[in-house]
Amino acid sequence: MGLRTVADLLALQPAGLHVWPAPSRIADAAKKRGQRVTVEGRVVRSVLRRIGGKRSMVRATLVDGTGELDLVFFNQPWMKEQLAEGRELVAHGEVTGDRGASIPNPRLGSDDRPLPAPGTLETLYPSGEGVSADALAGWIEEALERFADEVEEPLPADFLASVGAPDLPHATRRVHAPESAVDFEDARRRFALEPILRLQARVQARRSARGGDAAPARVSEASFAELCACFPFELTPAQQRVAAELRADLARSRPMRRLLQGDVGAGKTAVAAVAAMVAAAAEGQVAMMAPTETLAAQHAYGLRPLLERAGLSAELLTGSLRPAERRAITDALARGEIDVLFGTHALFSDDVEFRRLTLCVVDEQHRFGVAQRGKLAAKGAREPHVLLMTATPIPRSLALSIYGDLDVSVLDGAPPGRGAISTRWARAADRRRMPRFLLERIEAGEQVFWVVPRIGGDGAEGTGGASAEARHADLVGRPAFRAAGVELVHGRMPAEERAMRLDRFRAGEVATLVATTVVEVGVDVPGATVMVIEDAHRLGLAQLHQLRGRVGRGGGDAWCFLLGDRKAEERFRLLERSRDGFELSEEDLRQRGMGDLLGLRQSGQNTEGLIDPERDLDLLLAARDLFATRPELVARYADQDAGAAPGI
Repeated sequence: MGLRTVADLLALQPAGLHVWPAPSRIADAAKKRGQRVTVEGRVVRSVLRRIGGKRSMVRATLVDGTGELDLVFFNQPWMKEQLAEGRELVAHGEVTGDRGASIPNPRLGSDDRPLPAPGTLETLYPSGEGVSADALAGWIEEALERFADEVEEPLPADFLASVGAPDLPHATRRVHAPESAVDFEDARRRFALEPILRLQARVQARRSARGGDAAPARVSEASFAELCACFPFELTPAQQRVAAELRADLARSRPMRRLLQGDVGAGKTAVAAVAAMVAAAAEGQVAMMAPTETLAAQHAYGLRPLLERAGLSAELLTGSLRPAERRAITDALARGEIDVLFGTHALFSDDVEFRRLTLCVVDEQHRFGVAQRGKLAAKGAREPHVLLMTATPIPRSLALSIYGDLDVSVLDGAPPGRGAISTRWARAADRRRMPRFLLERIEAGEQVFWVVPRIGGDGAEGTGGASAEARHADLVGRPAFRAAGVELVHGRMPAEERAMRLDRFRAGEVATLVATTVVEVGVDVPGATVMVIEDAHRLGLAQLHQLRGRVGRGGGDAWCFLLGDRKAEERFRLLERSRDGFELSEEDLRQRGMGDLLGLRQSGQNTEGLIDPERDLDLLLAARDLFATRPELVARYADQDAGAAPGI
């Protein structure tokens, strides 16, 4: 658990506060799934089962006249004797179970060790392998008795007052032995500051170390207006605001490091195009990198006409090019004849040399590692400006945490002309009506995406669900769909063939595209109005939202149908009621965990000590301000691993 010293014990951030409840009737307790309850009753059955190897399970049934509830003990076979039939007892724990209610590993009261009285406050601690929360609580209680007086406060008193947090000596006592819920929350905020300060100190140190000397890319006001006039539409106010931020960044010799985030369809690519045009118009070269050939090709397909109107040249470099085609592009790039180069990981290759690389644009940046982005940036004679883009919105607090060394721009709202998207979790009756509805849309001249996560297989029960190949065969076998054209694309298909099939769909030559999630990003088909996602329970919220964003881009109304198991009902209901990518990203974060912000883990429990950064956003902002005014504190916190605060 990373606890090595008594100081680490005292600095352990609690998981929460528990208020001991009054005993409940078993019938009432059985309805409180996910809640901690206390119940009283008589044991009527007690069974010991071996569940493989040395593992065992004791299940005892408790009744009180209103209902029954199971107490389950894992790997404690001796409990079978202690839970003899007819014994009266009091038990406490969290109610679980889908069919019958049960309490796993409950805490039992006894005459010599009764359960705490109702209303008693108890600090909850995390547990580790072989270390129970109760054992930790006991050690912390002893540590408080012996060492609490040695705790000192390293932070300025005026700073603590500004965030409403007590000093560390007081917080250490009250977070582990609170006198009230308010007392505990105040102390918790002081403890929550520690991982925030450590994280922000490391981010600030990284930002301070960011020096470099970039080539300024300056264009006049008149030239900037001419570049923006090349678009066949007027930029939205949000796009104009962010474009102005990028222009100002590019004009400096300090390398731009900016994250551009916005919801699906917010118009991020157009803003990136403005930055690329400014850099190229100022005699620089631009690298625009995407994680997939599909997305890189979409950028080239959509932006090349725009760049040509501005008098700029552009090419696409991917791993599927023939050697002669690749050599022609890399030679022209090295001579400085290409202004904007679109590409995938192929841009990292040693034979890709820029004559005057000024700007790197990295789309879907979370799919690239820091080292990969750095390798691209190293291809410039001077340090290039870098623009990172993501269509997976990040809650504001996390953006400030993870990207504290970057400037963050947010595109809010979508460009005009986007249609409304209706999202529905399709049940049995909906599925029966779906083919007729899809054919009605196709007869109206519209197009359909049908996404299935798996590529192959027969889709039979027990083989992992439906497959794209099986769904394609099914639709081709229906005369009306076959007559309108049905195409199939997936990741195992050769890139050239996949691009050809996507181009047919873009051009409207086929009405239905059956695909895997390879179309999640980078496919812009204005005529597509229906998205069907089969086995949608296999995909996360962010991915489902991205797929939904493939339709409704042409101005008309659009529909998204989610075909999936009831186990994903919460996810589906949220998608039905919300099109806000930021709201969905926060829920996705809650469901899967945030992982480590400066490390490698992308989900699960955060090991840096951040429990709820959204709740403690004010502390996050205050920590940034503190280090800006008191830089001497940065070194004190930046070198610390998760563990005791400097004052403990």
